Amino acid sequence: MASPNDLQFQEFEEAADLLAADPGAPTLSMSASNPPTTTAGAAAAGEDVKLDLSEDEDAHEESSELLGGQKASGGFWTFEYYQSFFNVDTIQVLDRLKGSVMPLPGRNFIKHYLRNNPDLYGPFWICVTLVFSVAISGNLSNFIRGMEDPDYHYRPQFHRVTIAVVVIFMYAWLVPIGLWGFLTWRQGAERQMGAYSFLETVCVYGYSLFIYIPTSILWIIPFEWLQWTLILVAMVISGSVLVLTFWPVVREDTKVMAVATVVTIVVLHTLLAVGCKLYFFEAEDHPASPATTTPPPHPTVTVAVKPH
Repeated sequence: MASPNDLQFQEFEEAADLLAADPGAPTLSMSASNPPTTTAGAAAAGEDVKLDLSEDEDAHEESSELLGGQKASGGFWTFEYYQSFFNVDTIQVLDRLKGSVMPLPGRNFIKHYLRNNPDLYGPFWICVTLVFSVAISGNLSNFIRGMEDPDYHYRPQFHRVTIAVVVIFMYAWLVPIGLWGFLTWRQGAERQMGAYSFLETVCVYGYSLFIYIPTSILWIIPFEWLQWTLILVAMVISGSVLVLTFWPVVREDTKVMAVATVVTIVVLHTLLAVGCKLYFFEAEDHPASPATTTPPPHPTVTVAVKPH
């Protein structure tokens, strides 16, 4: 059986023999805490020569950032800048959709669902889906209503798709821009006020429109009372998301400004819902077919001839 002395590494024995034979030979010492240093025996003062490993350290830090997901974003002209706005997975989007249709008192949509990671993926596709659902459902609703008239001829109204695009996307972008600018201005006037970022504001407005997608599909049912009931329920759910999100911010302002801001948010939201209902789902006035009548008989002219 081999003794522990027989298991020594031959390389270390050879190195010790060489160092004993030539004490001036250059050596390389490695330690865990200090960087590698080279001692040159040929140098007169015997000073240490340190290896520069800054490039390796930079590369190591770079790889650590990539592995950790802490990649710095580029300028707004780069693809990586906009890619960060769509950096969400399916579970996150579904969770935010669920939060937009089930608002609960005391639960802020930004704090509980966005968690400092707002996205544009969900709001963009919600707006696109809402455009087509409103336009297509409106055409189907008018077609069903017109089937009661035997002389009705269906004419698809493709121009309503363009109008839906303009109205919905303008609301989903211009209103958040105005609200974000107003809150930022008020934050400068009232120091105790907080504020959301522009992307968070757009994200909340985009997800708040999700409830109108199933509502617009149900608007196809040709019952006026049911359509107005659905729009009322949708407005309450969607408006609650906005009020519960922005009230904690505006309540730090003066009472008049806080109430005016919330009322403006609710009124604009109501105008969008009621406007879509009245324009896309209102019954059209179909011209009545002319009645078939018998023309009146021509008058008979009697000429009396006087005899001579």
